Amino acid sequence: MTLDDWSIFCKYNHRVRSLVNRCYPLYINHTNIRDIEIWRALSYPPFSLPLLPNLTTLTWTEVTNETFQYILLFVTPRLTELDISVARSGPSFTLGPSEQSTFSSIAKSCPSVSHFSLSSQRYDSQQIVGDTSIALQFWPHLTSVKIGTVSEAAILHLSSLPSLRVLECGLPSTSISTDAQKLLQRPAFCALQELTVTCKSPVILDAFLEKLAITPKILSFKFARGVDPALVIPALIYRLSSACAHSPLQKVQLRILDDDQPADPNVSIGAAAFQPLFAFRNLRVLDFVADGHCTVRMDDASLLQMAKAWPLLEELYISRYSHSTYRVTPHAFVLLLWHCPRLRSVAVLIDWSTIDVHAIPSDLPYQGFSQKALTNLYINGWRIENPTSIAAFLSVIAPNVRSISGWDSDIHGYDSDAIDNSWTVVQNLITTLPMVREQGRRMVLNRLMQGSYNHHAAAQRGGRY
Repeated sequence: MTLDDWSIFCKYNHRVRSLVNRCYPLYINHTNIRDIEIWRALSYPPFSLPLLPNLTTLTWTEVTNETFQYILLFVTPRLTELDISVARSGPSFTLGPSEQSTFSSIAKSCPSVSHFSLSSQRYDSQQIVGDTSIALQFWPHLTSVKIGTVSEAAILHLSSLPSLRVLECGLPSTSISTDAQKLLQRPAFCALQELTVTCKSPVILDAFLEKLAITPKILSFKFARGVDPALVIPALIYRLSSACAHSPLQKVQLRILDDDQPADPNVSIGAAAFQPLFAFRNLRVLDFVADGHCTVRMDDASLLQMAKAWPLLEELYISRYSHSTYRVTPHAFVLLLWHCPRLRSVAVLIDWSTIDVHAIPSDLPYQGFSQKALTNLYINGWRIENPTSIAAFLSVIAPNVRSISGWDSDIHGYDSDAIDNSWTVVQNLITTLPMVREQGRRMVLNRLMQGSYNHHAAAQRGGRY
């Protein structure tokens, strides 16, 4: 860059408040080389750094070990939001001595950071290698942190921040010490609203939660594949009932991460495992995701218990992507909608065989009961023969369903295309049948009105004779 280039740059650089380095590489190696050349060209300005002195928000995507250091060109004391995501392919992003030094420089140069994110969208298991929490202890005003594995010292620092509202992190591979647990007994995470934890060992997670008393609205726990869901999930749910205040909690997500290992169809947990969550009366969302590696032994009674316990429920996902022999009846499904009038999205395995018949009843099911909130229904690969009869049922019970989807598979001999096509017919008919019913209702009313008019006219004619 020439002095004239820099002169033009300096006319506008003070105006910039937000910088997004968004990279969508078609050819990863070429793009990285080009990026490095750009940052090198900007590395020698005829003035002192930073390049953008009034920058408050910095988003840096597809970072590699080669490009990470160039973030220092833009960090300013005014910076409050820093969002870094590592490259989706190529070598893992490793936090060696050079990267740790860069992190320390960033932290010292930006004391006002309140939102910090260091994430990865890698498709393999090697995402970010090394402790990513070194910078956290330099920031006393954090309100949102989304990061990889954190150290015990970082956990204690974050727990003491009165401003922290959102935390997404991975727990260390070694169990939290007894001294750290004692410190977590004090008022910790006092402002926390959202907590997302990724963990390889349920023992470590249990030690983390054992002494906590928190009041979050959203909880999400992710386990690496290899844990035993039959043991881990019930124990975790029981722990949550004592670690979290009952009134504020609105969303719970429990997820077993998939690692492309073959699923074991025999792994299951009883629906009774969710009973400790019944104390959270304000729950809006329950999302259990096991990616086909664990099913829930659900029956009508269990679903009815859930419905009565969570009257404000808006989303319910139980075994969304699993095939299972444990299914509830359409009657229990209707009771769920009855007790949860706000429910808008549901994934529960339903046995449609009692509705999947040729004959369509002349009377409206359930005396015309209708739940208007439901818009999304997951069908989990259930193959049907008579979509019209099921559409007639759903168009009364849940007339506003607009999306019917789920995990379709040809295992068990199912043809996924046939599943798709039959449920597409159901989805299309649901929007049509209410209009047909309304048209029929108007025809009946018109005939009644016409009959009343004719009777009245005849009466008048008879009175004149």
